[in-house]
Amino acid sequence: MTHSPITCPSITRRRLIAIAAMAGGAAVLGGRRAMAADVPVRWKGSALGAQVSIEIYHPDRSEAERLVQLCVQDVRRLERQFSLYRPDSAICALNRTGFLAAPDADMVALLKAALDFAALTDGAFDPTVQPLWNLYAAHFAQEHPAPEGPSAERLADALSKVGHRNLKVSGDRVALLTPGSAITLNGIAQGYATDRVTETLRAAGLTATLVNMGEIRATGTKPDGAPWQVGLADPDRPGVVSETIGLADRAVATTAGAGFRFDSSGRFTHLFDPGTGHSPSRYRSVSVVAPTAAEADAFSTAFSLLPVSRIREIVAARRNVQVHLTHADGTAGVYGA
Repeated sequence: MTHSPITCPSITRRRLIAIAAMAGGAAVLGGRRAMAADVPVRWKGSALGAQVSIEIYHPDRSEAERLVQLCVQDVRRLERQFSLYRPDSAICALNRTGFLAAPDADMVALLKAALDFAALTDGAFDPTVQPLWNLYAAHFAQEHPAPEGPSAERLADALSKVGHRNLKVSGDRVALLTPGSAITLNGIAQGYATDRVTETLRAAGLTATLVNMGEIRATGTKPDGAPWQVGLADPDRPGVVSETIGLADRAVATTAGAGFRFDSSGRFTHLFDPGTGHSPSRYRSVSVVAPTAAEADAFSTAFSLLPVSRIREIVAARRNVQVHLTHADGTAGVYGA
């Protein structure tokens, strides 16, 4: 089987990845004064197509520096697997050739999770929609693109390469069965990376952490026993918080079509319906609170495509999952635990 060469996109997401952590009750986050460690250990760089900041408060500075390096190593390792912004990553190799032999354990775990979420959401979450991204990116990169989007013929061709059932995953190989097909893990990889960094910090003995890699996961509570307060961004007003929720041992992820628009009108966004190839407009934003960041990430992506009735059915069957919807008309709703 021969796959056509597929170029990994170089578009940079305007997202800050910040990992902030503290040891027990020794410090607090968010710019407040730390009780036993006034100055955090910080690292800044880029990973997974975004600017990254790691900040750890700890009474033992050498231990904080060691933890920062552990986090950096974790992020770099995962980036080499999942990043569409690195041509040498495993996912880009898969998209070029349609095959991965002896895949990394994290790649296998994440792809299997992606397929599980595809099954749970009736295919609304589909890691094989990358051909649609490639189609719209190429179309709107033209000097004078047709405002109505790609032609019906080009859309049909891209859709013929989409379908999660054509992605086969095992411990010793990953294969894309349809020539020209390609995957993206941008709807779950940030959540997975958030979970892995959280686990790294917890294994090091930190019992109160807030990890934000675009998706946010809290371990424990703040030193005073109160939940971490996390603001949900208003999708139509940059910098404005539409709602604040409390997190304790849970994660939250938000998906909004306004996060990336191919065209100035916002008709075509980074959210794709795997069945039609079009961008949905059911909701302005979807935020999901769940036990893990990967779960929150995947569900927030999938729920952007599903009617409320189906969302409620899925949430009713999941423990500790809650959905915050802002509908297209601006009304809001909360469903689940």
